[in-house]
Amino acid sequence: MKSALVRFLPLLLIALLWEIAPRVGLVSSLALPPLSAVLSAWFELLRDGDLLTNGASSLYRASAGLALAIVVGAALGVFMAWWRPVNAVLGPLVELFYPMPKSALIPVTVLWLGFGDGSKILLIFLGCMLPVTIGAFNGARGSERVLIWSARSMGASRLRVLWDVVLPSAMPELLNGIRTAIALAFILLVSSELIEARKGLGSLIGFLGNNGSYEAMFAVVLTVALLGFAADRAYQLLMQRVLQWRE
Repeated sequence: MKSALVRFLPLLLIALLWEIAPRVGLVSSLALPPLSAVLSAWFELLRDGDLLTNGASSLYRASAGLALAIVVGAALGVFMAWWRPVNAVLGPLVELFYPMPKSALIPVTVLWLGFGDGSKILLIFLGCMLPVTIGAFNGARGSERVLIWSARSMGASRLRVLWDVVLPSAMPELLNGIRTAIALAFILLVSSELIEARKGLGSLIGFLGNNGSYEAMFAVVLTVALLGFAADRAYQLLMQRVLQWRE
């Protein structure tokens, strides 16, 4: 209980400050509505069903794009580390596109796939694949050579060494890359929906803001923040379970 209180005390203080600041005039209630008004608008959106329908659409896009990025990115990273010709071909492409702002791909994905779910899924896939690929590549390249040589000397095939030695060694770096990709997925999702979507949490934020419904707009923003927080916490618990063998 003490550890949980210390961990979440900053959030409680921020919530208290959020409620008090607009009411005492420290900030304008138009710029930052009181937290109680935001929570009231949140329950109203939940009761009307707008939050659930738009949230379900956004979570589908984020999970589909992220799942594809994890599968493809992990495979590419390991293959780049394990086979030099693959690294020679794909390495420069990864180095070229990794520092590029991923939001710059929004017009490209819309041009290719239109305004539906496909363009958002493709954007999240392209943006999240790179940190997963780099994490898998660094982890696989960091495999202990002694373990690889020992496995080969005991008659293990190249594929068996890859499965039993390289992949477990790459797992910590790969999982860190996936954690980065989860945060990036939420950023790309909301950015793309704000610009060119008819449904989704980002689209709902833009619609409410344009109509002057600032309490409801902040409610949706808070929902996105809480979803990202919950996803990160759940993933950290999963990482601890997956990496228990290291202890």
